[in-house]
Amino acid sequence: MGMELNGVSKTIDGATHIYPTDLTLNAGTMNVLLGPTLSGKTSLMRLMAGLDVPATGQVIWNGRDVTGMRVQDRGVAMVYQQFINYPSMTVYDNIASPMKLLGKSAAEIDAAVRKTADMMQLTPMLDRKPLELSGGQQQRCALARALVKDAGLVLLDEPLANLDYKLREELRMEIPKIFEESGSIFVYATTEPEEALLLGGHTATLWEGRVTQFGPTPEVYRQPQDATTARVFSDPPMNFLNITKTATQVTFADGQRLDVQGRLAALADGRYIAGFRPNHLEIERHTGDALEFTCKIAVTEITGSETFLHIDHHGERWVGLIHGVRDLTLGADISIYLDPAHIYIFDEDGRLAAPASYALAA
Repeated sequence: MGMELNGVSKTIDGATHIYPTDLTLNAGTMNVLLGPTLSGKTSLMRLMAGLDVPATGQVIWNGRDVTGMRVQDRGVAMVYQQFINYPSMTVYDNIASPMKLLGKSAAEIDAAVRKTADMMQLTPMLDRKPLELSGGQQQRCALARALVKDAGLVLLDEPLANLDYKLREELRMEIPKIFEESGSIFVYATTEPEEALLLGGHTATLWEGRVTQFGPTPEVYRQPQDATTARVFSDPPMNFLNITKTATQVTFADGQRLDVQGRLAALADGRYIAGFRPNHLEIERHTGDALEFTCKIAVTEITGSETFLHIDHHGERWVGLIHGVRDLTLGADISIYLDPAHIYIFDEDGRLAAPASYALAA
């Protein structure tokens, strides 16, 4: 049992925000909605919750059509990026508030609040007010208030975006554990591919109101079905280069050639698009068959342990993620190396024609 979206869409003033979408979320699963800002993540969540009525399609919950049912009758909990707590109430009363609205007994409320507070590591803070807590503790309080309802569907709309790095890392580790204990369907929206990989479960990639792929998170990352999914599930986005395949060789737009073998041999002759992630570009040759591209350095960004290298390759702007701090001269020519095993091949319509061989071996 779980939730099914059958042909669900959303339009506002004639503009389509969500194109007809089919999606099945099973009970007891973690599901990530991954996409850039305005890709439709929040709109899709609002349709799941019942905050909006779809223009077309049905929302099925545990075998029952709930398309027109009010959100308060669905057993849904939602936590937003701008987490909200009642400042005049203690943490205990904040967590208890949904159960009081449901008319639960004092004993039921106390047992549920203490169990949830323990799960969220808030027990020592139950008598405090939210403003006496750190940002991470306040967000855990908001999460606890959502979880205490024992909702079958918990929607988390970029809940960690406003927290600092350390707190985000702590809560990213905690949320999957919470999910395992609750047995609810969790839906977690994020713009960050790394966050999707850390959370695991299943991921739906979104682009301009369309779900481009849905499946186990590692599978969607390693074997994107199209170039759009690959672009969404890569940070920085995947780099692309036009290629032509003939019987014996693949020729890159800059004239480089690669002998056809293995997975490339099955491709029909014609034009394709090669895609490769920034972390697979290197400035030293590590394999004998590595491709070498002559590029010009446009911008460098040092993060502390890594360097984002923005380079120009014959008018194509690429990004490389290079380990270590590199002292590189802007405007200078540089050789960039790429192991062919890390190249994805897409047809001219953007559909995956051949996955990277490293992804097949993973």
